[in-house]
Amino acid sequence: MNKLLVAVFENEPAADAGLNALRALHAAGDITLYATGVLARDAKGVVSVKKPMDAGPTGTVTGLAVGSLIGLLGGPAGVAIGATTGAVAGAVRDFWVAGVGLDFIEAAIHYLQPGKVALVAEIEEEWVIPVDSALEAAGGQVLRRTRTEVAEAQFDHDIAAFKAEIKELESEASHASGAAKSQLQAKLATTKASLDGAVHRGQQRVDMLKQEAQAKAESLKLQLSQAKGDVKARIEERMKRVKSAYHARGAKLAQAWSLTKEALAA
Repeated sequence: MNKLLVAVFENEPAADAGLNALRALHAAGDITLYATGVLARDAKGVVSVKKPMDAGPTGTVTGLAVGSLIGLLGGPAGVAIGATTGAVAGAVRDFWVAGVGLDFIEAAIHYLQPGKVALVAEIEEEWVIPVDSALEAAGGQVLRRTRTEVAEAQFDHDIAAFKAEIKELESEASHASGAAKSQLQAKLATTKASLDGAVHRGQQRVDMLKQEAQAKAESLKLQLSQAKGDVKARIEERMKRVKSAYHARGAKLAQAWSLTKEALAA
C-alpha cells in the first residue's frame, strides 16, 4: 500500500542510518522508496530541512507527497490559528497532495520534540515489519499513514456545496425585485465563478494524478530492472497493485469532474 512515513530520531546520524536502512529495503525489493527528506527541530522549536526532498532519478513529481508533508511539518506555526490567508491556503493544498489527515500531522509534530530529527518518506509496502524493524533498530519512532483520497473527497464536497448555494440563490432571486434582486444576482455570479474555479482545480487534480502515476511507474520499472530472482516477481505484483489503485482513483475523479462540467454547461 502507498504510505507516508515519519520516523523520529535522537540525532541526524541516527536519521541517516534510518535513511540507509530504507534504501537497503528498497534494493532488496521489500519496499519501493519513492522520496525522502530529513527535518530537525532545534532547541527553540524551529524546524529546518537538513536534507531536501529527494525523489531519486525519476524526478520531482514522485516527491510531491513528501514535499507537501515536509511543508506541513516545517511550516509556520501561525497556520494552525489562521495567521495568514496565503499560509492557510498553502496548508490546505499540502493536505490534499499529501493525502493524510490532521491527526497524523499533529502526532508527527508531537514526536518531533526540540532537538530531534525526523526522516520523512513515501513508500510502497505490503507489510510493516521490515520497515519497523529496520528503523527501530536505528533508534527511530515510526509513524505511518496510508494515503487516502483527501483531494477527491474535498472536490466532491466543494462541488456539492457550490451547487446547493447556487440553487438557493437562484430560487431567492426569482422572487426578488429591485436592488435585492441585483444584489442576489451579483452573489450568484460570484458563486458560479467559484464553482468554475473548483471544476478547474478538479481537472488539475486529474492531470496531476496521471503525472504522479506515470512517475511512480517509472520508479517501479527502475527498481524491477535492478532486481533478480524472487524479488522481481514481488515487484511485478506490486506494480500491478499500484497501477490498479491509480487507475481507480483517476477514473473516479475524472468522472466526477466530467459530470460537474456537464451540469455547468446545461
